[in-house]
Amino acid sequence: MKSSTEVTETSQPLIIIAEDDDRMRELVAAVIDKLDAQVIAADSPQHALDLIEANANVAVVVTDLKMPFVDGHDILNFARRANPRTQVVMVTGHGTVESAVLALKAGAFDYIRKPFDNDELYHTVERALSYYQLSMENEKLRSQDNDELQEKYRLLYGQSQAMAKVEKLIEAAAAYDCNVLISGESGCGKELVARKIFSLSERSDQPFVAVNCAAIPENIIESELFGYVKGAFTGADRNKIGLLEQANGGTLFLDEVNNASLSLQAKLLRVLQDGSYYRIGDTDPQSVNMRVITASNRNLPEMIKSGEFRQDLFYRLKVVDIGLPALRERRQDIPLLANFFLNRHATRLGKNLNGMSTKVLAALMRHDWPGNVRELENVVLSMTIMAMGNRINEEDLPAELADEEGGQLRSLDFVAPQSLEEIEAYFIRKTLREQGGDRTLSAEILGIDKSTLWRKMKRYNIEEQ
Repeated sequence: MKSSTEVTETSQPLIIIAEDDDRMRELVAAVIDKLDAQVIAADSPQHALDLIEANANVAVVVTDLKMPFVDGHDILNFARRANPRTQVVMVTGHGTVESAVLALKAGAFDYIRKPFDNDELYHTVERALSYYQLSMENEKLRSQDNDELQEKYRLLYGQSQAMAKVEKLIEAAAAYDCNVLISGESGCGKELVARKIFSLSERSDQPFVAVNCAAIPENIIESELFGYVKGAFTGADRNKIGLLEQANGGTLFLDEVNNASLSLQAKLLRVLQDGSYYRIGDTDPQSVNMRVITASNRNLPEMIKSGEFRQDLFYRLKVVDIGLPALRERRQDIPLLANFFLNRHATRLGKNLNGMSTKVLAALMRHDWPGNVRELENVVLSMTIMAMGNRINEEDLPAELADEEGGQLRSLDFVAPQSLEEIEAYFIRKTLREQGGDRTLSAEILGIDKSTLWRKMKRYNIEEQ
């Protein structure tokens, strides 16, 4: 434990103990000393106020409610004004519980009654520390330059008609506090969509907790989500907060929800219906207020027919339904995405690369991309590493792309457009050529009406095919 009068320079968050009784202060410090934080036991309430004022990284304040001159309410009000993300845990005697409840309404994180159970104190402070760290992480994400963030999203989504529709759905979902279901093949960017909805929503200043239902073994995912109480099962030697509790007030993202067992689906349905759940082994329900965004890489209606997914849960999840197209269904976005990934990885690796050859671009356009955008990024990264010259050439292609049969290629397939206007003109020419000059069919494929196609042909000097 650190000296009560000394704060060392460290990246660790601070936990300050405000307690006028020496023995009680030492006991609290000893109980929470193993937390991943610097614990400072202030030797007076005024000293605690001075520490809060002097340090910007105060994560948690553990304070006695009743102290002379400066009490717990004063500590709470001062700490919350100094840093709204600082969490305050009240320690109170039996006769002051009513005052502690008032403190909760004023913004305290929780309160502990004297005489307290050491485990209860430890895990209450642990939860407060976790909540502070989640809040700071989300603040860090929000502090990124907004224009840069929006440019990143724009480039990742591309310029196709299909992704323009996705963008509109994202904006609509963000405007309303409702559940969202994102469907699409693996590698399409479902978590990126979830994070953008979160960043645009009113809950953006609260935690974003992401859970991959396929990555956590079935026998422990419920305890990870709901938490458990000490003694709930063999090995449960302490209380554990769940991910639902961490997401309270914010957004819970359940990726690959199609992997959830029927038992877990039933419990998730209760959470969505009642806003409550039970920690494993607990008899008291916990309340939670959060937005739920889910993603699936399988067809949930088909899973409902086969009895693998609950229909009632499905309708609770898909208030807004966003379907992401596979990359092969929006090939016109491939050049934009490929150049974005090339610039990103070349900068990171310190390599001076000036784009890709037309043959490389043609190979990327031919490939069906079963791994979607994730596969494209990995291929571009591989080529960036392998490139020996000042641009990516055909010899840098992975063997599986270089060996693919491309069929009969025409000169137009080797045009390497550089600007968005060139990309648009490129695909109008290519579509018209492939459809034998049929404007009606070409306009339908391009997702525009005939008059718009005609105006764009005039703008780009595209002749009849």
